[in-house]
Amino acid sequence: MSLLGTASRRFLTRHPGQLALTVLGVALGVAVVVAIDLAIQSSRTAFRVSTETVAGRATHRIVGAGGDLPDSVFRHLRVELGVRESAPVVEGWARSSAFPGRAIRVLGVDPFSEAPFRDHLGEGELDLGRFLAEPNTVLLPAPMADARPADPATGTPARSAIVPGDTLDLGIGGRVLTVVVGGVLVGEDALRSASAGLLLTDVSTAQRFFDLDGRLGYVDLILPEGDAGADLESRIRGALPPGARLERAGARADRLAGMLSAFDLNLTALSLLALVFGMFLIYNAMTFSVVQRRELLGGLRTLGVTRGEIVRMVAGEAAWMAGAGTALGLAGGVVLGRGLVRLVTRTINDLYFVLSVDGLVVPPSVLVKGAILGFGATLLATIPAVLEAVGAPPRASRTRSIVEDRVRRLVPRAAMAGGVLGLAGAVALAVPSRELALSFAGLAGVLLGIALLTPLATILVVEAVRPLLSRTIGILGAMAARGVTQTLSRTAPAVASLVVAVSVTVGLGIMISSFRSTVVRWLDYTLQADVYVSPPSLVSSRAEGELPAELVARLIGWEGVDGASTYRGIEIEAPSGPASLIALELDPRGEASFGFLEGDRDRAFAAFRAGTGALISEPFAFRNSLSVGDTVRIPSDRGELALPVEAVFTDYGSERGVVMVGRVAYDRAFDDDAVTSLGIFLAEGVDVDEAVAALEARVGEGETAVIRSNRTLRDGSLEVFDRTFAITGVLRALAFVVAFIGVLSALMALQLERARELGVLRANGLTPGQVWGLVTAQTGLLGTVAGLLAMPAGVILAVIMIFVVNRRSFGWTLQMELGPGVFLQALALAVVGALLAGLWPAWRMSRTSPAVALRDE
Repeated sequence: MSLLGTASRRFLTRHPGQLALTVLGVALGVAVVVAIDLAIQSSRTAFRVSTETVAGRATHRIVGAGGDLPDSVFRHLRVELGVRESAPVVEGWARSSAFPGRAIRVLGVDPFSEAPFRDHLGEGELDLGRFLAEPNTVLLPAPMADARPADPATGTPARSAIVPGDTLDLGIGGRVLTVVVGGVLVGEDALRSASAGLLLTDVSTAQRFFDLDGRLGYVDLILPEGDAGADLESRIRGALPPGARLERAGARADRLAGMLSAFDLNLTALSLLALVFGMFLIYNAMTFSVVQRRELLGGLRTLGVTRGEIVRMVAGEAAWMAGAGTALGLAGGVVLGRGLVRLVTRTINDLYFVLSVDGLVVPPSVLVKGAILGFGATLLATIPAVLEAVGAPPRASRTRSIVEDRVRRLVPRAAMAGGVLGLAGAVALAVPSRELALSFAGLAGVLLGIALLTPLATILVVEAVRPLLSRTIGILGAMAARGVTQTLSRTAPAVASLVVAVSVTVGLGIMISSFRSTVVRWLDYTLQADVYVSPPSLVSSRAEGELPAELVARLIGWEGVDGASTYRGIEIEAPSGPASLIALELDPRGEASFGFLEGDRDRAFAAFRAGTGALISEPFAFRNSLSVGDTVRIPSDRGELALPVEAVFTDYGSERGVVMVGRVAYDRAFDDDAVTSLGIFLAEGVDVDEAVAALEARVGEGETAVIRSNRTLRDGSLEVFDRTFAITGVLRALAFVVAFIGVLSALMALQLERARELGVLRANGLTPGQVWGLVTAQTGLLGTVAGLLAMPAGVILAVIMIFVVNRRSFGWTLQMELGPGVFLQALALAVVGALLAGLWPAWRMSRTSPAVALRDE
């Protein structure tokens, strides 16, 4: 090992705390990025496996406008057009007490048409006659059969496995069915089916399960390539009934996956912030390691060591730290990802669609990306340390004041660069574009501009409060203020990292609280009915399925009911992707539940009731560039339903977008008389809780319904909202931890750097308690400055996230709310964080030995 290598190794081993902090900074930044990436990749992989398992080898699919189509379409394809490679499918979702907490996809297939498409029926203990002849028979993948189902009564495992002949309960919509396991599927496809949570049954049985008498979910096709395929496509399209369409297999899955792009991008941007904070920490540690050895490096330069050799030594140290930190970060990211994948999956199920993720997927590409980011961030943060190590002549490099003078001269230049970056970010944010990458680039520019402006702002704030500190604390206050401004090479990065961390925390806090208060107001005027009834739903943000018609009649006929609104929701394809179509038959009191952004209320509701106009939600209008007077075109069972847009209303229940039409218009366009949910208005004097109990008693055997009061539904909606932002809270906490460690690193560096100065002060009569007070005053001042600067910075970030990023991501208009609590929280967070970070350095500094200091002098 060379002399420089030996010197580097000895330095690192003699400062294990400093080495550990640097490695920890790299590890935390990498861990957060990798964990978020793994959670995103795992959810997307689960979605892909699920859709591929269901789609099989199909190349195209025929779908209906309202989510189903007449089964005569399949007969016409097979008999009239001779399309032999076609298969009818009925698909839906269910629940079962045997698999608590898991969504089960039920796939109804025709065994005689299945072979070209899927191999599920090719292997296993399958009695085809029993499968077709016995009612309510299902096939279960072997991994699910071996999953030790729970006993519904006790919640404990009932037996080691499910075997043919066993029964299971399936909750579908508002009913509970008992099904018989007719066989267990084995083989590779069974593994994929289990991962997708898939149960197979005969198509006619599935029609009974989902009340689709005479209708199919879709028809799968395998069409040839080339001219023959194009000709067959043309013939099929010409033979389709109104509202049905032929699309490429996987097209709907692609649209659903595209819905997650804004969600994933927001999470990725937040995770990268933790890496940015880690870079502050790495910068602190690496530049201080150079400062600690300033005299040694100056001496080596005097003895002939070249600048290139110094650069290689410092870069080598950074590489070792990057390697150790990245390795720990990758391992920590996998561990953290296991927890985050549950939060991500729960949010997707709450807001978008049903998704079941069995475990964490760890693709090598994510680990490689994390390693590159870890090494890249470390080496980038090391550049200032390298420049400091070789930037001054050997004699000047041994003088601390020269280094600080150089840093102070750089402060105005950094402020100018920060102003330019902030302005460039503002310009990028002002560009009228829906491109989220541009929004985050502008946000990054603003954040970096804030960081570069922080040193100058720190000097101005400290100089402004120095007289106050001198009058209140005395000489120690003046010394604390001077220590902050005279050691900017150490304090400026610490304050900048704390400012950015606290401002991000404040900005996200303002955005979330503003969003929540907006949703609360929206719920207050949206939930007008006293009681709401819906079937159990696997997606928390909307009701799905349908209520049994007999149950609807019994509930509405109860003597305590004074009126009701009915709701029918289905999924449609809009130009922007999947959206919800809702048919309403409103009690007059229900019309007060709409908050209009555009349109005349009286005219809009007159057209709505007559079936001659539609109401659209704000996200739908935003995504499809529609406004009042435009025409919304809805695919239906009887062709395209074109209605003028009469009003645009606020809606925070779905970012996919909603089109609402009167029941008159819906019945005119769709062969569907089902009801998804009810809003019940009670007679005067009827107690709501007693009414809920009475209505629940009217739910018959084999029926299920979620019956909630206005207040309970409101609380449940807010619970979903809070769950949605749980992962944001985790990321905010991790980012602040990294910034906290950065402040601790900077204060430890100051403690080591000022050991001689404090030793001399001790020799001149400064007591250990006064040293403690000096250090505490300085750390408190750092936290106060960071808190004061984080307040306007946090507001700026909140404005960007509420009015730019949120708008471009989801299309919602939020009311920004600022309260004194937000600013007090920012100040308290920064001050308390800095004071806690300063406890250990203050204790160490108070123990400085005067004898050692005098001996050095």
